[in-house]
Order: sequence, then C-alpha cells, then structure tokens
Amino acid sequence: MATELKKDVLSPLMRQHAQIKSKHPNVILLFRVGDFYETFGDDAIKVSEALDITLTKRANGVASEVPLAGFPHHSLNTYLPRLVKYGFRVAVCDQMEDPRFAKGIVRREVVEIVTPGVSFNDSLIDVKRNNYLCCIHFPAKLFDYAGKMDQDSKVGVAFIDVTTAEFEVLEISFSKVEEIISIIRPSELIISKAYRQEKPLLAKQFGISELAVVEMDEWMFNEDYAYQTLLTHFKVSSLKGFGIEEFTCGKIAASAVLHYLEETQKGKTDYIKSISKCHYDQSLAIDEQTKKNLEIIETMNGSKKSTRASRERLFTLHGVIDQTLTPMGARLFYKWVNTPLSVLKHIQERLDAVEIFFKSSREREDIRSVLKNVSDLERLMSRVSTQRANPRQVLALGQSLNLVPELKRVLETFESQWLKSEVVERLHDLGYVTEFIFRGIDPDAPVSLSSGFRIIKKGFSEELDELYDMSLNAKDKLIEIQENEREKTGITSLKVQYNKAFGYSIEITHANKSRVPAYYERKQTMTHAERYVIPELKEYEMKILTAEEKAVSLEAKLFASVLAEIAKDFQKIIEMSRAIGLIDVIVSLAEVGEKHGYVKPFVTQSNSIIIRKGRHPVLEKVMGVGESYVANDTMLNEDVKVMLITGPNMAGKSSYLRQVGLIVFMAQMGSFVPAEYAEIGIVDRIFTRVGASDNLSEGESTFLVEMNETANILNNATEKSLILLDEIGRGTSTYDGLSIAWAVTEYIHDIILAKTLFATHYHELTELEERLVHLKNYHASVVQDGNQLVFLKKIENGKAAGSYGIEVAKMAGIPERVVQRAGEVLRTLERKESSGLDVMSEKVNNIVDRGSLMQLKLFELGYDELKQAVHHLDVEKMTPIQALLEIVKLKKIAEKVL
Repeated sequence: MATELKKDVLSPLMRQHAQIKSKHPNVILLFRVGDFYETFGDDAIKVSEALDITLTKRANGVASEVPLAGFPHHSLNTYLPRLVKYGFRVAVCDQMEDPRFAKGIVRREVVEIVTPGVSFNDSLIDVKRNNYLCCIHFPAKLFDYAGKMDQDSKVGVAFIDVTTAEFEVLEISFSKVEEIISIIRPSELIISKAYRQEKPLLAKQFGISELAVVEMDEWMFNEDYAYQTLLTHFKVSSLKGFGIEEFTCGKIAASAVLHYLEETQKGKTDYIKSISKCHYDQSLAIDEQTKKNLEIIETMNGSKKSTRASRERLFTLHGVIDQTLTPMGARLFYKWVNTPLSVLKHIQERLDAVEIFFKSSREREDIRSVLKNVSDLERLMSRVSTQRANPRQVLALGQSLNLVPELKRVLETFESQWLKSEVVERLHDLGYVTEFIFRGIDPDAPVSLSSGFRIIKKGFSEELDELYDMSLNAKDKLIEIQENEREKTGITSLKVQYNKAFGYSIEITHANKSRVPAYYERKQTMTHAERYVIPELKEYEMKILTAEEKAVSLEAKLFASVLAEIAKDFQKIIEMSRAIGLIDVIVSLAEVGEKHGYVKPFVTQSNSIIIRKGRHPVLEKVMGVGESYVANDTMLNEDVKVMLITGPNMAGKSSYLRQVGLIVFMAQMGSFVPAEYAEIGIVDRIFTRVGASDNLSEGESTFLVEMNETANILNNATEKSLILLDEIGRGTSTYDGLSIAWAVTEYIHDIILAKTLFATHYHELTELEERLVHLKNYHASVVQDGNQLVFLKKIENGKAAGSYGIEVAKMAGIPERVVQRAGEVLRTLERKESSGLDVMSEKVNNIVDRGSLMQLKLFELGYDELKQAVHHLDVEKMTPIQALLEIVKLKKIAEKVL
C-alpha cells in the first residue's frame, strides 16, 4: 500500500521533497540531505529491499511516521549502479548551494535521471564498449490478428551513446531487427505506448526480454513533430547534410531518443551536434547464435557477465586479438569484432593500413608508448560539455592532448594517403586548449569541488586570489586576537576555536572563569569550559565567512567557465579522439599479427576460400605446454563447394569448422589471419549449426532447435554465404536424421550453391561424392594402435575408415564391462549387415540419383498408400522445411505398412 505524505502537515524539507517527487513520479528519488542521500515513502521501501539496507521510520513533520532509507553521499557510486541494474530509473537530487551559506531551506534540484541507457557513471558503463540507448519505431500496426508482421516492412532504428555523442540512425526491414539489436546490444530500448500490448511478442521476436524497455507517449512518434524536433536540435533547415532526409521511421526514432534525453538530462544535450546514417548494409551479416558458436565475444559455456569474465575473455577471439591501449580504441575494436565488412574497398584499406605498421615495428612501439598514456578523450569531453567533469578529469584531458603532437610526428613519417586523411589530418593542433587547462586548473586540484581545497590555479583570477588572501589573512588575524586576549586577561590557556554550529569563539576553562573580562559575551557552556565572543572576533568572523562564501561561489563559476571554454572545441577533440581510436585499433592488429605469426589475407570478390596451414586463433593460444596446434588446409572453389567431413568425436572436426569461419571473419574484419597463406572470397553471411540443446523455456526440443537453425540457413543463405554445419539430424531417429542430412546437403549443393563445410557421423553421406559433382569427402585422420586411438587433428581427403565410437567411449572412462558389451553388439550388427539382414546400406544405394530435390526409395512400390503419398508430392514447389516435414509423414506411413 502506497505511503502518502500529506502536504498540509509537512515540514519545509519534506514539502520540498514532495514538490520535486511530484515532477518525477516514476523514478527513485535520491534526495541529498547533508552528507546523505535519503529516500522516503515507497521509494524507501523499494531501495531498502534492492540494496539490503535498513528501513527506518521518522516523523519528519508529518502526522504519521514515514519510511526512510538512505546511504552516505560518498557511496553514491556504489549504490546507484545497483539500483539501476535492479531495474529502477533513478533521479539524483543534489543540494545546489552550500548549506553554510543558505538562507532558509537549501535549494535542491534533480541534476540527472540515470537509466541503463543514459548514464555517465563509470560503475554503470564498460570503458571498452559503447553503452547504447536505442529506439525502434514501427510503421502502422505492429502485428496482425495472427501475431505476424510483414517481414519486409520498414522499421526505424536510432541509437546513441550519451558518453561519446555517437548518434546513428537507419531503416531496415522488420526481419533484420533482431540482427541489428544483436550488433548494437543496447542497454535500454524505447518504444511507443501504442505497442504496450505487443511487448511480449516483441521480446520473443527480437530477443529483448532482458532489456530495460521504456514506453513513451504516442504523440511523440508523430512524423511532423519528429522532423521539427531534429531540425530544432541540430539548428539546420533540412537533414540532407546528415544523409537521413529520406528516412521516415528512422527520423521518428531519432526524435524519440532526443526527447528522452531532454527529459533525463535536464536539457544538457547541446553537445550532441551530429547524427549519421548507420551503414549496416556494408557489414558481413552474422547472427547472435553464430557469434556464440564461433566464440567471438563470449564462450559457448559462459557469459561475459559471469564472475569468470576476465578468464573467459581469453578464450574468445575478441580476447585473443584485442591489444588496444586506449578506451576509444577498445570501443572501436569491439564494433569491428561485431560488424566485419562486406565491401572489398574498405576491407583492403584496413588490411593495407595494418600492413604498414606490421612492417614497422619500431614506429609501432613508439606509437603504442604514446597511446598507453592517453585518457578517454570521448567520454571526458562529454563530461566537460555537460558540466559533469571534475578538476582531475580536466587535468587528465589536458595531459592527453599534450601527447598528440608526438603521436602526429611519428605518423607523418609514413607515406600513406589513407593514413593522412583518416588519422593525421584529424589530429588537430590544440596546444591553446592544453595551455588554457594548465593555466586555469591547479595541478594539485582535488576530485571534488566541495573538498575545501583550491581548484583554480593562482594567477588565473585576480578577484579569486584576493578572496583567498583575505581569508588567509583573516585567519592570521585570529591568531593575533588570541595572543592579544591572552596578554590582556593573563589566561595563557585561552584559545580561539572554530565550531561548525557556533562559528568562532574564545574558549576558557572553568578554572579561569573568574578572570573573564566584562566585555566577554558568553555563548556556550560545556563540561570543562565556557565559550565567549567579543566584538572584534565577530567582525573578523564575518570577514572570513564572507570571503570564504564568495571564494567558493566564484571558484565554482570559474570552473564552469573553464569547462564551457574547453567545450567550444568539442567537435575537434571528438574528431581527434576517434582518429586516435582508429590508429590504436590498426596498430593493435599489427601488433597481434606479428606476435602470433599471422599473414595478410588476399581478399577478393571470387567465390573461393583457399587457406594453407590455417590455425584456430584461440585454441593455439590456450594449448598446454609442449603442445602445438596442427595446421590444416582448406580448398573451397568452383570445383569444390561442399566439404563433407567424417571422423570420430575428439578428432578435430568441430575445431576445424570454427577455424575456417574465424579466418574468414578476421579477414573481412580487416585483420591478418593465422595461416601460411589465405585467399578469401568475400562472403555475405556466415551461418553455423553447431550442437543443440533443449530450449525448455519455449517448449522446444533439441530436434526442434536444430531444425529451426537449419531452416534459418536454408531460407537465408546465398551463393556468397559460408555455411558451417556440425551435425544435422542427430536429435531424431537414425533414418529420419540421415534422410534430413541427405536432403539438406543436396539442397545446399544444388539450389543454394553456398560454400559449405559439413561435419557428420552419418558415414552413409559419403556416397554423395559419387552423385554430387561439387561435393568432396574429407576426414579427420586417426591412427589406431591396438585398442588406443591417436587423433592426428589432420583433415585429409577421403572418407573416414570408421566412427571409432566404442574406442572414444573407452577413452572417456565408460566402464570396461559396458565397452565390452558394446563391442559384442557392434560385431553382431556388422554380421547381420554383411549377411543382408540389415538394410541401411541397401537403402542408401536405393536413393534415386537426381530427378527431384529429395526422394528416398525406402520401400517397395507395391505399397499403394505409400505410392499415393509420394505421387502427390509437388517437389518443385516445396520449401526445404516442407520437404523435411513430408519425410516425417512418409515415415509414419511406412511404419504402418512394414
């Protein structure tokens, strides 16, 4: 039950709280009271539960006690992130004046509203990746009565990182939304209240169930309002200069983002000076599942959020090849790892740039020695522009800018037009900014403005210097008063003291009370002494307090003016910071390339993938002492489009598939690759189907998950795609599984024509080499020494000699009795097969060669029901999934007639 505070009986403090809370009803209000942030009423109950802190009650001037929970102000960076991660939006209400000088109730204001996607708090954001606020705007009604939407409908997506001012917008088809969400990885999502009923469907469709979703009023998504909002904010007459004039849904999404920022940041949005079109269409498409399967960002068995995050990062591609030294470089590298390129020109530019520094180790070392001392210029400038920066951060900005000339000097020694235009020309001469910072900010300035120590450097402001001198001289005068009064009264223990509550006074012990002069005015009685004031002391106290008050006020204004002056060069410093981030990434890739023995890939527009002595970039780094990764070749071209790979478990098939996928991925990202030679024909998408498990939350079995993934591949892959299949059909019966694997292989080979690596335990599929001209058999080689297997980890031509399943089971520790019995059963089955009692091999030989997409002659033609079922199949119009479902129906009919 809500705790209501009646305004007519509130104390001045609680009346102020009620007024501010009424303007922010849907947030937790952290109300600064002295040295604490307090919460009251329902907020206190929620905060107490979320933070596990004590909930108390206090009258606070109301008729009934009010729940109260709070924490020390210096613990804000500890508790605020916890509240936001708990799911709350939090308004920080600060004291806007020094309580010592306030007349009446201290003035308080909400200085910001912190949300998952709108935060400058270091404890809430990762320095190595962007923290995006995103808005998705859908045209017209989102879903039809059947819960479906036209997959080609245009959807507007806008996203911003408030800490770096990167603001991008795009329009994509509905079917691509999940993919772009997986790339952006926003912390918070904005949608219209018009779609409130569809939120569960949205969460399922786009995989956003864990996202903080904010609903905004429908009128904010009006096209005319949105367009005017953008024109007003950017102070332009059209959006053509930003390249987004033709967007309709995109502009509405961008406007909603700006409106939300105005609300949460209290108008501090002027530093957002640009918006750009996101070139999503120039990226290699790779879905979230494939990223997990290839372990690009996180391992398959663990999340980056786990307590083992730092350790697990070492077992991902990102962890192995990220050697960036600056926060800007780390964030850009993360983008590159999430969105490899698909345009040859841009890929080649990156590779050529990496090659420059790959060949120049001495200059590379010089550059990295500078970069390691550069602070986060992007986020520092955003703090400066929003008046959030503290004195130490401003000094860090100046120190970083001071390093740029040396960086520029080294880079100018290279004769590269790309390097000159993309980096060198953006390293602006900002020596005047550095000089201004060091002239204005005291080198020993504290972090906080309210620490009592000097922030503005002596000599910057004559007025401030005079106030500080006046305060200092007045204190010297107090010592003089103390000595004079001791001499006048003869009380040598007399002290001039300062107390926060009572100000300055003369303290005399009770033993000397009889010697106190008549002009002494008693101010306070204590246990051991009395406190007095005299006219002269009152006069100097007023001078001190006035000087201190003026100094504190003036210094705050001067510091704000310093920030405002630096912010005038926001665009130049941001452009510079992004150039530094770019060179950091390029040099990092060169460093990794040389350290790990990578080569520059030859990227082309062909349909070939030719790799000599390729290696898995992650596995080779985590192998034990004395181990070395076995390199393998790959040959996919016009002659060989499908590599069918057989062999036992643990022989290296899965690692080989991932290795090829990662090498292609790295090449299109602009990285050198772990191989002796690599020729990579650009692919438009990488698909993987690796392993499978039940999706119990959605009621999906292992087999259904597997079929969903397979259907996605068959429906979306093109001739330019790379498909990596690690088993298909193992989640159902042997006949069903083999049939599906067979049909899928034929469909990829005949219809899609995509480059494919297919690892399988269905040895019967090796017969396809005789029937499919562009399919070639390979196997993971094994040597059997008695009852022991030796995995050579080598992928060679030809099919595997056997599955070695029982041998692998023995190696895994299966009890000897079970292994022996399995061997007996296997020998019995093999005898039956050789005597014709088993029909599997016969069934395979009876597969009709070509003629239809997929047609297994599993039964004699004499069975009329089966004949009719097969006869009525319109295979020319079937989709792959429909064909798979028909197989299931045929199986049921066959079970009845056999």
